[in-house]
Order: sequence, then structure tokens, then C-alpha cells
Amino acid sequence: MTVSPCSVDFFVYNKELYRFLIAVQQKSIKSNSTQIASISLEIDSVDPLVVLDKLTQPNQLNFYWENKGKNEAIAAIDAVAKLQIEGKDRFYKSEEFIKYCLSNIISFGKTEAPFSKPIFFCGFSFFERNCQESYPFSAATVFLPRWQVAVKGERCILVFNTIINAGVNVQRILHILWRKIEILHSLGFYSYHRDCQQPKFSKKSVAQPDKFKHSVLSALKTIQSKNVSKIVLADILDVKSNTTFNLFNSLNNLRHLHPNCYIFSTSNGQGQNFIGASPERLISIHKQQLITDALAGSAPRGKTPAEDAANADRLLNSEKERHEHLLVIDFITQRLSQLGLLPQVLPPRLRQLSNIQHLWTPISAIVPDNVHPLKIVSQLHPTPAVAGAAPDVACTEIRRYESFERGLYAAPLGWVDADGNCEFIVGIRSALIDGDRARLYAGAGIVAGSDPDKELIEVQLKLQALLKALV
Repeated sequence: MTVSPCSVDFFVYNKELYRFLIAVQQKSIKSNSTQIASISLEIDSVDPLVVLDKLTQPNQLNFYWENKGKNEAIAAIDAVAKLQIEGKDRFYKSEEFIKYCLSNIISFGKTEAPFSKPIFFCGFSFFERNCQESYPFSAATVFLPRWQVAVKGERCILVFNTIINAGVNVQRILHILWRKIEILHSLGFYSYHRDCQQPKFSKKSVAQPDKFKHSVLSALKTIQSKNVSKIVLADILDVKSNTTFNLFNSLNNLRHLHPNCYIFSTSNGQGQNFIGASPERLISIHKQQLITDALAGSAPRGKTPAEDAANADRLLNSEKERHEHLLVIDFITQRLSQLGLLPQVLPPRLRQLSNIQHLWTPISAIVPDNVHPLKIVSQLHPTPAVAGAAPDVACTEIRRYESFERGLYAAPLGWVDADGNCEFIVGIRSALIDGDRARLYAGAGIVAGSDPDKELIEVQLKLQALLKALV
């Protein structure tokens, strides 16, 4: 049964909700502590991207997540609890923050449905600290949203999280919830159409092509002389539009252009957004079953089926690309084993996207109860696919060669729920949006045998894939 405004359903729930909220408030008073009430209701279907567009405010944290392959999307708006920190222990402190919040959450409603339990949304930067003070996102941000609308298959779930203490007005909370359901119901008939009209861009590549190729040559010398076999170098493209970028039309374009990628967006509550279409899953855990991706080694798609097949064949048989891919597999299996997990390497395959294809090997494992998802995230980040091998040495070299702040680029973004289910992606094929300006990011793995011209072409190919979506 879905809850619709102006129907008897909500008024039936209203009495139950009132009793529930009063009980939570009494517990808060008795324990002299603040509680969080988490209310889950099934509602009429609505597009979470429309929800994000119509309901979010510039001064609010928000998060958008879509995986078309799983037929799921989530919009998370505003925060009832948040943590923003930096430093070596940011993953551990984030885990403790989540556990503390969960100890104070009392739930009501359809908690057996997908995405019906409290979910924490997370964004971690590539490095534990940002070197540039002007970078607009914290090194770690974790928040529990006030409003969460999720679609999974044919079901649409609203989760409303609200602070409960001695001073709150329960009737007012019910009125706010009822009004929000009315608004959501009115959005159900709205849908996006792909916006193909591109604004006029002026482009400025901060790291000029010759500079990038010089960095590749320098990295190759470092690989020859130091204990490092791979360094991932990124480049950026700064774009200025003659109009303010339309975040929601850009996201809608991304989900049409890249239906087999993760579409994501996170806002810092100050007007800046980090968006993208990532092909790379860091980890996914569902009912203790973990899947992670070794994704490294690239080739362009062909203009004809024959050319496409030839490119794929060269990729599969390239000693350089297979070596780069194997570095990632070895790293992931070793790091999972160090946590006591028993990784199983699945058969390798190709991951073919709209304009590029990658070598791809899924890896699975069972996660024990005592291993929190963020422990695994901290153990896997950064993988050789986005940093290099060995990662610590490679990261030092990245700081030396790259003059810009990576920030959320190539870093873990995702969510964790109350049961330890989670999904994190690597924030590649991404852009930082700020009004009429955008900074696009892309990288390439440098190993022995890399060709500076080919690596530059790969980076430019990745940048163009994102540029096509921005409007």
C-alpha cells in the first residue's frame, strides 16, 4: 500500500506516526538525549532526479545516485546529522560517527523494502588532506539526510529522518511530512527530456598537452629508477559557459549518454557540485556479499563493428595493458586478504562504454559481521587503477607532477545503510561545477612501455565523454 496525500492511507498512518513520535520523544526525555526518528513510507512513483531538482536548496547538502543497470536511483536532501573532517583517521572517525548515529535512531515503517532504512551518504577526497584551501569539499563528508527518495524497480520509498527531543512539536513534524508527500505526489507527472542544446564553451586546459606529455616522460623515468611500477597521472579541462550550468539537465544527459555507468552528484551546501558518470565500482556489499572491480587497461571504441572488435582484440592481447590490469587485481586481493576476507577472482571480461573500453575483472568475497564497509573502503583506496603501484610511492609522485587539487576526483563516493549494505564508486569521469564554470578531470595509468602521445589521447577521450553532457 502506497501513501498518497488526501487519501485515507495517510490519515491511518497519521495516528500510528503520532503515537510513534510521542514514544520516541518520551524516550528522549527519559534518557535526557537526542533521538533520531526515521520514518519510511512507500509513495507513488517519482523520478529522484526531479525530486533533487525541485526540492533541494543551495545551502543544503545533497547527494544523487543512479544505477540504471540495477533500476535504482536515490536523491538525498539536507542533513540531520553530518561529519566533515580530514586526516589519516577520517575513515575510522566516519565509521564511528555512523555507529553513534545508528545507536540513536528509532525506525518506523516499511523497513523491509529496498532503501527503506537510514542511509549515510559519503564523499572522501583522494588525499587525506586538501593542499589547496580554496577547494570546496572536505576531505571526508558523511551525512544522514533529512529527506531521501529512492526508486528500486517499481517501488518508490520516502525516508524522513528528524531530530526528536523534549522541545519538538510532534504535530508540526507530522504536518511537514504530510506537506512533503503532497509535493512529491505533484512531481510524479514531471519528466526530463534530454537537453541536446550545448552552451558556448570557452575551454582552457590548465595542464597543456605538451606539459602532460612531459609529465608522462618524467613518470617513465621515475618508474625505471624507483620502487614503483605504475603512476596514474590526471589532467583537467577548465570550461566557462555563457550561462550557469544546469546541474539537473547535465545529470539527465549523463544518464542517457552513459546508461551502463554510475551517475552521481554531491553538493557541499555552498553552491558547488561534483558530478560524473563513473564506470568503476569500488565495492558493493549486499547481505554480506562483496563485489569489487579491477578496472584498468583501456582502448577506444571503434567507429565500425570490425574496428571495435579489432580494438578490443588488441586490448585483450596487449602485454602493457594486461600488466597494468594485473597490478590492480593483485592489489585488491592482497588488501582484502589483510582484512581476513577470502577474495575470489571471477573470469576477466571487457567493460565496454560509449566511447572507451576497459579490461575488467570482478572480485567477490563474504564480509564478516565485524568488518565495517568503511574499513574495506579505507583498505582499498586508492587502488592502482587511480594512483599506481605501489600506491604510497605513486601518490607522492602524483603530488609532484599534478599542479591542481584532485579533491573528490578518483576518490570513494557512495552510501552505507543501517545493515552494512553499501555501494561505493570511484569518482572518475567527473567534473566540479560552480555556477558558469566547470573543471573536468581524467587520468591515465603510466607503466613501462607507455607512449606519451597515446596517453594524452586517452585522457582527451575521457574528458570529451563528460563534456558532451554538460549544458
